[in-house]
Amino acid sequence: MSLNSTVKALVFDVFGTVVDWRSSLIADLTRWGTRRGVTADWTRLVDAWRAAYVPSMNEVRRHPERGFVVLDALHRQALDRLVVEQGIEGLSEDDLRQLTLGWHRLHPWSDSVAGLTRLKRNFVIAPLSNGNVALLTHMAKHAGLPWDLVLSAELFGHYKPDPETYLGAARLLGLAPEQVMMVAAHNEDLRAAQGLGLKTGFVARPTEYGPLQKKDFKAEGDWDIVARDFYDLADQLGCRGG
Repeated sequence: MSLNSTVKALVFDVFGTVVDWRSSLIADLTRWGTRRGVTADWTRLVDAWRAAYVPSMNEVRRHPERGFVVLDALHRQALDRLVVEQGIEGLSEDDLRQLTLGWHRLHPWSDSVAGLTRLKRNFVIAPLSNGNVALLTHMAKHAGLPWDLVLSAELFGHYKPDPETYLGAARLLGLAPEQVMMVAAHNEDLRAAQGLGLKTGFVARPTEYGPLQKKDFKAEGDWDIVARDFYDLADQLGCRGG
């Protein structure tokens, strides 16, 4: 049986796979700093901010007794620490909030919107992201992402790669795991999904981390589909252009 007939829904990693978080944030913070007259090494801040991403989620996992903490709150906690460490002074509460909301204003890769629109013709499409619901909803509105619904780690109280996220997505969609394809630019994400029975699609984003990119230049697993971009993914799944 072909993937076209087996798979009913595609769920997507978002940060790095659908949107270019690094370039978007650097540009957003640079414009904001110019308007506010705040000078900082915004590239250094963005890279350090992203580096805090996995450790902050691991802290949530280590302390389930504290309850689930959404990504917006983790981003803000990391920012509060980083502005002190990097000597960025004079920021008000509103300033810090606006900087944190930069994660809601990320821009898509050039193939994302048109590619997703093609895929949407044949499949249910949704993010399956560690971003919280508000973040993903605002980002979709800003970037024009044509999701059918928003699936977030917040809905399951677990961050990827916890099994609850992947299996929870299939459950909410009313599908068996093998009827859902996880699409990501990160091999570890796909490995976790594949281990739970989901189909897998790899799309390389070799400039995600700019000069700091150290992995995920190519597929490193036996994924169901390996695509150059979302156009190629749509072609391979039988979603032709036009």
